[in-house]
Amino acid sequence: MSKMIDNRQLLADYVRNHSESAFGELVARHLDLVYSTALRLLNGDAHRAEDVAQIVFTDLAKTAGTLAPEVMLGGWLHRHTCFVAANTIRGERRRQAREREAVEMNLLEQDSPEADFSRLAPLLDETINQLDEPDRVAILLRFFEQKGFRIVGESLDSSEDAARMRVNRALEKLRELLAQRGIRTPAAALSVVIAANAIQAAPAGLAVNISTTAFTASAASTSTAIATATMTALQKTLVAATVAILAGAGIFEAHQSSRLRQQIQSSRGERASLVGQIQQLQRERDEATNRLAGLLLENSRRNSNPDKTELLRLRGEVTQLKAAETQNPKTPTESMAASLAKKVAELKQRFQQWPGKKTPELDLLTEQQWLLVAGGHQLQSEEDFREAMSDLRTTSIQKFAELIPDAVKHYAEMNNGQMPSSPSQLAQYLALPGELATGILSGYEMAKPGEVHPPQPGPNASDVEKWAMLQKDGPADPDFDHTFVLYSGGWYYYGPNKAK
Repeated sequence: MSKMIDNRQLLADYVRNHSESAFGELVARHLDLVYSTALRLLNGDAHRAEDVAQIVFTDLAKTAGTLAPEVMLGGWLHRHTCFVAANTIRGERRRQAREREAVEMNLLEQDSPEADFSRLAPLLDETINQLDEPDRVAILLRFFEQKGFRIVGESLDSSEDAARMRVNRALEKLRELLAQRGIRTPAAALSVVIAANAIQAAPAGLAVNISTTAFTASAASTSTAIATATMTALQKTLVAATVAILAGAGIFEAHQSSRLRQQIQSSRGERASLVGQIQQLQRERDEATNRLAGLLLENSRRNSNPDKTELLRLRGEVTQLKAAETQNPKTPTESMAASLAKKVAELKQRFQQWPGKKTPELDLLTEQQWLLVAGGHQLQSEEDFREAMSDLRTTSIQKFAELIPDAVKHYAEMNNGQMPSSPSQLAQYLALPGELATGILSGYEMAKPGEVHPPQPGPNASDVEKWAMLQKDGPADPDFDHTFVLYSGGWYYYGPNKAK
């Protein structure tokens, strides 16, 4: 008991006087407990156990003043060690997953796009037909008819967000079916490859040839049927000769079309041999761009207006992409990839120029998520840009909202069941870098008790949520953005003011 009181006295001395000796004594007394717990949870990984111990005692130093006077320090340290170790394990798993996805993406990019699609092409349509009807329709509308999510949703009698989720789920099912047949690729890469190759331009003149041949054959067949009833043997001979000539013309046209296709394929083969050289040039260009970005970043640190520096960098990237597109002829897949990259750069530039509320949650998005959202919009009008920016905000805020329930739960465990009185108190309990967590949470405020009615089990549920936080000052673009409500059991949104 005396040691427990002594621990409290040392903690109080550290809080009041910032006594380094008092804190050092607390670390010495409890380090073995924290390190041993972390070592067990991390399967004997000593290096990561040391890292966890460092984080736990750093958090103790930061939050000592907020701990209840009656807290048992050993119990608090044990629970917090479990929490930090769990976050470390989750972070390691996410890192490994990202590395696997990066390796798969690199493997996909190392070969020529035509070679990759040549493996997928014989199986693609057959595999799509194995999907359920709604999933098959969603894939066909999105990638084969190149429709936006809003039109996909209307065709499936659902909302735009539901259509986006339907397409993502259908892509995942398609990826699993293809994996069973030896084609393994992440869903993000699969969507890019299908979007680039699903629709190929037919050879020039083929439509005219088909229309002419079909119409001529139909006309000849009809006229022959009518005339046969009354024609003489000579007439029949003449008509037969005419039909033979027409058929020969059709065969000749078909032969010519086949020869043209062979020439086109031969040309594509010659062009494919240049892909390696183009990719090398692109890598050199990317390296130069990265070096330039590093210089701009260093300059931005010395510049009083970092947003202006970032804006200039993004404009430079857009200019380089446009120049590269003009100088280097691209295959359909390369053109699609360049188009998506250009859209992403333009959207990032728009976010830099956005005059209203910023959205730090965008830093949570992966490059694949930027590409997928950008690919769903034409970006031809101001409204197109605002819709795309709204989709990116929605995706990023949803990603952040999914972290809140675990953070609130752990805060309550560390504070004797008490709930956070300010969003900022959740910063250290989120599995995010400290500055990013603080920056995102600064955009939220606490809801008044009894104000939030979660939509589950129904919009008119009598139960109210005791703890929730809202977006401060509402959404960034009220005409297009959803308004998010985050509570201890999950999240939901409503709006926007203007239907998309």
